[in-house]
This record gives sequence, C-alpha cells and structure tokens, in this order.
Amino acid sequence: MTLTSFGPANRIKRSAETHPLTWRLRDDGEAVWLDEYQAKNGYAAARKAFADMAQDDIVQTVKDSGLKGRGGAGFPTGVKWGLMPKDESINIRYLLCNADEMEPNTWKDRMLMEQLPHLLIEGMLISARALKTYRGYIFLRGEYTTAAKHLNRAVEEAKAAGLLGKNILGSGFDFELFVHTGAGRYICGEETALINSLEGRRANPRSKPPFPAAVGVWGKPTCVNNVETLCNVPAIIADGVDWYKSLAREGSEDMGTKLMGFSGKVKNPGLWELPFGVTGRELFEDYAGGMRDGYKLKAWQPGGAGTGFLLPEHLDAQMYAGGIAKVGTRMGTGLAMAVDDSVNMVSLLRNMEQFFARESCGFCTPCRDGLPWSVKLLMAIENGEGQPGDIETLLGLVGFLGPGKTFCAHAPGAVEPLGSAIKYFRHEFEAGIAPVSAVVPPLARPIVVGA
Repeated sequence: MTLTSFGPANRIKRSAETHPLTWRLRDDGEAVWLDEYQAKNGYAAARKAFADMAQDDIVQTVKDSGLKGRGGAGFPTGVKWGLMPKDESINIRYLLCNADEMEPNTWKDRMLMEQLPHLLIEGMLISARALKTYRGYIFLRGEYTTAAKHLNRAVEEAKAAGLLGKNILGSGFDFELFVHTGAGRYICGEETALINSLEGRRANPRSKPPFPAAVGVWGKPTCVNNVETLCNVPAIIADGVDWYKSLAREGSEDMGTKLMGFSGKVKNPGLWELPFGVTGRELFEDYAGGMRDGYKLKAWQPGGAGTGFLLPEHLDAQMYAGGIAKVGTRMGTGLAMAVDDSVNMVSLLRNMEQFFARESCGFCTPCRDGLPWSVKLLMAIENGEGQPGDIETLLGLVGFLGPGKTFCAHAPGAVEPLGSAIKYFRHEFEAGIAPVSAVVPPLARPIVVGA
C-alpha cells in the first residue's frame, strides 16, 4: 500500500505539522507499537485532555475545528458529540468505532488500523473522556484479520500501560475497549444496523428518531464515529483548532486533511494524506501518475462504489464535499477509481448493482425489490436482449430509490452510479436494446433468481 507526501515528486517529508494522520508511519509498512508510538509523541494529546481540559471543552474544541465524519456522510463530529445527553445521572454510555469498511474500492481505515492501531485507540480514549462513555467497541469488518490482530495487541499494550481500564492516568475515569469482528454485511456501515448487529440482532437499520445519542446500544446513549474521524482527534487536541483549519486548501469548506487514493489502471495506485481542496487532477496526475500506457481515462468515481461517475473534464473539481457536489456527485470516502476505455459501462454497472442488491437488508420494498429489478434489466441489456423502455425503467428506479424514498441511504447510494452512467454513457446502454423484431413479451422474459 502506497503512502506518499504532499509533494508530487515525494520530495517533502511527512511531518506532524502537515500530516497529522500519517507522519508516524514506518517506511517498512510494519505496525507502530506502543513504545515507538509514545516516542513519536503518542498519547501526549490524551494526557493533555485528561490533565488540562474539561470534558465539555474537548467537545467544543472538536466542534470548533470543523472536523466532519470521514466515513462518507460527512456529518460534523462536534455536533454529533453535542447530541449526547448532559444528564450526569446517565452513567452508562457507549462509544462505537465504525470499522466495517465494506465500501468497494476503499481501504483507508484498514491502513490506519493495521499500521497505527494506537492512533485509533488514543482518538477513542479522548473521545470517551469527552462523551463520558465508560465502554467502547471497535466494530471491525470480519475480513480484516490483520487489523483485528494488531488492534487486540494494541489494546493489551494500552491496558498494561494504564491507558485503558480503571482510573486512567490517575483521573478516576474508567474506559474499557473491545474489538468486535462483524459477520460481513455492507449494511453494517449504517450506524444503527451496526448497533443491531453488535447486539446480536439482524443488521437492519433502525427507525430514527430516536437517534443513537438518545437510544443506542442496549437502549443507552451511544456515539458512533468512523475510524479516520477518530484518528483526527489527537492532533486537534494537541495542536489546536487554528492549526487544523490551516491544513485545508483555500476554497475548501472542509477542514484538515483527508486520506485519498486512486485505483484502477493508473500508474501509481495508492493512498495519500492530502489537504482538503486539492483537485481531482492533482490526485490523478501528480500522485496516481495518470493512466498506464495504452489506456485512456473514460470515467472516474471520487469516493467508492456508491458515488456517481464523473468524466475526465471534471478532474479540476476540488476534493471536498462541496467541491465534488458542484460537479454532481458526492465526495464519499475520498478513494477514487479510474475507469479505463476498455470497460463497458453496462457490465460495470451490472456488477455493482448485483453487489448492492445482495447486500440490501431487505427491510424496505424499494430497495429489496428495486435493486434486483435493476440487475435483471442490466443483465438483459448486457446480453443484447434489452427491450424498448428498459433504459427509462432504469431511470425510473433511480428516482424511486433516491434520497428520502427508502428507509436508509443504502439504495440511494446504490443507484447514484447507475443514474450517472446512463447520463454520460447512454449510447452504451442503447447498444444493448434488441431490435423491435426481437422483442420478447414481458411474461416470457426470464426471471433472475438470487440477483
């Protein structure tokens, strides 16, 4: 996995001043364990938070920093923290780390957990102090076996050093932390489905309100944050709000840095910590090196399979939520995928929609029935057996499964790439529509089982 610096030619060394998430990484890619982490100023922010800051001051500092969720939704972290109840009589509260990183083409949290497990633990420790939570869980994607091993070792190291458990740093504050591996469902990325799964229930999203801050794990106040989000907290506490805001490029409404990447047939696929506001072109050309010889960029997704496709002319958009919104899609996880000119968009979308259909929890009708329907139509078009009106039906499904039409955001994310692909590459879909003479009556068309 590649980690480079701000400089396109890698001449600028990562430092604590410019790369708060990645400056401690080892060049050999091995994990940074407790002794080395503390030698690199690890847990200094936690000691500051425990010794010098009131709990409400920690919350206010994070709110003032402008830190937003790094899992894809981008909700302001300090605002979410502020939703936790102020009633001191509620002495059972939970902090959950959403490490169920199942978004296709996304691996940023995996890198942090495998190589910097103590950064996540320190972020959770400070957050627990701020939120008065006595127990935390890292809900980890089941396939991340190396991350599980490293996190469990780091938890034991922190316990032995008095950084987890009872009376942490002599403060009288107790915090227990557990690593919980999931059973492998994409829907667990939705925070209330994650909570249900942690409780041993089926991973269905819950109705909101009440929100987890009021009624979460086992009916108690709960805060759920993404891995990368929590890993930003120590630097904010250690170095302050003004410094953190100064990291972003001019024009960006999002503060700090972001782990961004590019995959596909690019010369240098990888992952980099970059300031919010860099352009997609910088990310694609200066860091990913452009397309491999013999390939041309046809389209790209800015942040995972649940974001809409963009064209090469959109590469000048700034990589932050508002900047990507200006060209018609979402920032998502910030890990982009290049689609080369050898890829048929119908086949790519059929593959994507099959994944999303299979990962639906099946709770609401539009998602449960609409996504398999889209797969059926895409398979027909892919095989040259599409019928007149199929493209319009697909566009209708994009509308029926859009934001506000389903119980959670799974279906809207699933159909966003479909709608954009038809918008920009409709001719490829039209090529799969059979001649009128070959039209099959609707009742005679095959039913796709298990799509």
